[in-house]
Amino acid sequence: MGSLLTRGHPAAVRAVERAIQRGRAPHALLLLGPDGSGKTTLALDLAAGLLCLDEDPGARPCRECAACHKVAHGNHPDLHRVAPEGAGEQIRLGQVQALIGELALLPMEGRVRVCVIEDAQRLNPDAQNALLKALEEPVGETCIVLAADDAAQLLPTVVSRTARLRLGPVPAPDVAALLVELGLADAARARQVAAAAGGRPGLAVALAADPESTLVRGRLARQLLDLLHADSRARLAAASELVATGVAIDGQSRARGPAAARDTDGDAAPAARGRAATGGTGAATGAGTGRAGAARLQPAERRRAVLRVLEAWREVGRDLAVAASGARHAVRQLDLLEDLDAAAVELDRDALIGFLERLDGLAVAVEAYANPELALDSMLLAWPRLGRAA
Repeated sequence: MGSLLTRGHPAAVRAVERAIQRGRAPHALLLLGPDGSGKTTLALDLAAGLLCLDEDPGARPCRECAACHKVAHGNHPDLHRVAPEGAGEQIRLGQVQALIGELALLPMEGRVRVCVIEDAQRLNPDAQNALLKALEEPVGETCIVLAADDAAQLLPTVVSRTARLRLGPVPAPDVAALLVELGLADAARARQVAAAAGGRPGLAVALAADPESTLVRGRLARQLLDLLHADSRARLAAASELVATGVAIDGQSRARGPAAARDTDGDAAPAARGRAATGGTGAATGAGTGRAGAARLQPAERRRAVLRVLEAWREVGRDLAVAASGARHAVRQLDLLEDLDAAAVELDRDALIGFLERLDGLAVAVEAYANPELALDSMLLAWPRLGRAA
């Protein structure tokens, strides 16, 4: 086969390779997987293969022809990319209507028109209903790829009209090898970052390209561990500081560019390296601290910041559960190992499992525009307590 950039996900890669060899892909394909797992890279691999000009289907994508170069640079006339925009970071009706108009036209240079809808879980209801018509009544040679973190926010009618591929975690050695290959880290550092990324190549690339982001994420993890010993008043008082740290992490991700913030994958690494210096701590400084600073944030900024906190919380909770089970070798945040071991001794495992289940539900609710501050306060009070705090 041609040169695919996706790492890991062998079943999904084989399905994409078969589609490229046949020269035909499902009219609608839904890629599901956590942020940074490689959904966008796989979607662009499929696009490159379908649009490649090499006469040998087995050599596509060749990465050498004019079409492959245009896909790589984002300027192929038959490749359309749709992403959330605006203050609410939604994909709106107008974007989908414009897309449908483009897909109704014949391909300009290739055999097919390909559309990649990034963060498809951000399609608002009107946009999904408009997209549904295109899924039910396909026009011409088109392939619509929806990349979503979770299908829960998509209409069942949309999901039922797509072929689905799920992307799981990539083995840590494969992620570490990618970082070394890209020149982002030496072998020892690559292993540490790969473990922290939890099988997500995009997150690993982002962390390795910007060491400052690793420090800020580590600070947030320690803040959350410290709150295991805090009473209710102290926990609620810490909310604004957690939001400020979440703003810093989100600012660093967005400083690497919109695509990197959504789903940074291995092939985006060279650009990420060039922009890493812009990621610094400026976001944290600009956001301010305390409730007054948090109040000055726009609603979308607060939502993103709380989601970053909840994401870090899930990782801390996961490592706590692993440490409590005695599987220290599987801990991802190795620099927190001693703190995790100490907390695990006093931990109520049932309470932790219940907390993690509730956390996942609230993260979906915040994505769907539940009040982020109330969600954060709720999780602060539900976080298991140790020692005197209990």
